[in-house]
Amino acid sequence: MKSRFAIVALVLALALVAGPNAARSQERACRSPDPVDTIDEMFSAIFACWEPPPGTAGMTLTLQFSIRRNGTLIGKPRATFSRLGNDDTLNRAFVASVLDALDKALPLPVSDSMGGAIAGRTLFPRFTAASGGAS
Repeated sequence: MKSRFAIVALVLALALVAGPNAARSQERACRSPDPVDTIDEMFSAIFACWEPPPGTAGMTLTLQFSIRRNGTLIGKPRATFSRLGNDDTLNRAFVASVLDALDKALPLPVSDSMGGAIAGRTLFPRFTAASGGAS
């Protein structure tokens, strides 16, 4: 049983370090009721709800949070890394867009198996605004 959890933890860690990309967010609509059954689908569900503001290309924000097995947020998300610009108004708009995406995407419609695998685990999605949209 411990080895199964170790494997799940390793897969989660590798997936979280690799991060999502724009192609994944285009595969799923925001607030899709389709069950989330993988890490890729989970990030896709969140990124599908994100629209970075104009003028924020290159800005990055990594959040840290956990979700329950029913797809709801545990506590409040925390920023663990950011690379913002010199314009405070744009910085606030960028951060607000990330938090708004998370708010729109949650609760995630996680499958029973996915809910059991990620419940309470720390997640670290990275939001990076590219010149053509989210990445």
